[in-house]
Amino acid sequence: MNINIVDTTLRDGEQKAGIALGIEDKVKIAKLISEMGVYQIEAGIPAMGGDEKLSVTKIAALGLNSKIAAWNRMSTKDIDTSIECGVDIIHISSPVSDLQIKSKLEKDRQWVIENLKKSVSYAKNKGCEVTVGLEDSSRADLEFFIELCKMVFNLGVERVRYADTVGIMEPKELFNQIKRIRNAVPIDIEIHIHNDFGMAIANSLAAIEAGAKFADCTITGIGERAGNCDFSKFAKVIYELTGEKLWNGSFEDLIAKENQIKKIIKLD
Repeated sequence: MNINIVDTTLRDGEQKAGIALGIEDKVKIAKLISEMGVYQIEAGIPAMGGDEKLSVTKIAALGLNSKIAAWNRMSTKDIDTSIECGVDIIHISSPVSDLQIKSKLEKDRQWVIENLKKSVSYAKNKGCEVTVGLEDSSRADLEFFIELCKMVFNLGVERVRYADTVGIMEPKELFNQIKRIRNAVPIDIEIHIHNDFGMAIANSLAAIEAGAKFADCTITGIGERAGNCDFSKFAKVIYELTGEKLWNGSFEDLIAKENQIKKIIKLD
C-alpha cells in the first residue's frame, strides 16, 4: 500500500488540554519519533515566535531521517518565518468549507482561491517543497475541494491534506470522497482524522484503501478534543491486515519509544 506516516504530535497533539512542552522536550520527542521510522514530523508553527520558532529551528537542524514540516497560514510572513527555521516542508493551511471561510476568515471562496494561489506561488518561488492543508474538508463542498486541488497541483504542489477537522466522518463516505478526489486530480492525499466518534483509525484506513498515501497520527492519539489517529495502534492494524510495517525495529521497540515519549509529555 506504500503508506507514509506524518506525525503531528508536536503540533496538533500539543493542543490536548493540559499539555505544554518545552524546547528540549520537543527536541527529545522529535528524535524518538524519527527513530520510530515516520516519514514526516510536523514540528510546529514558527509564526507563533519565541520558544515555538526556536524549537522548530532546533529540530530542523538535527538532521533526522524524518522530513521536518512547519505549519503556516496563507501568509508570506508566516512562510518566511518557517523558511528561516530551515524546515524541509512548508505546509500552508486554508479553510475549505463555506462555514469556516465565512465564520473564521469572514471571507468568501474567491478570497481563498486568490490568497492560496499567492501563498503557494510565493513558497514555490522560494524553492520550497509545499504541501497544502484544507481545513474542515469533511464539511466542504467536494467540488470546491477538487477545484483547489487542481489549482495547487498546477502550481507544483504534489500533496494536499484532507482534514476531518471536527471528527464527523464515517469510513464509507470518506472512502467515496477520497476516490472521487483521486479520480479527478492526480495529487497525493494526506488524511488527517479526529477521533470524536472513535473512528480515527477506521477512517484513516478507509482513506488509505481509497488511495490516500499519507496518514496523520500522534503518539497515543493525543490532540484537541478526543484526539487524533493513534500511531502505534494504526500501525498495528495496517500490519495485521496488509503485512506492511510502518515502523523501524520490533513492535516492542516501537512501544518502548512510545512509553519514553509518554513520560516526557507526562501522560502516565
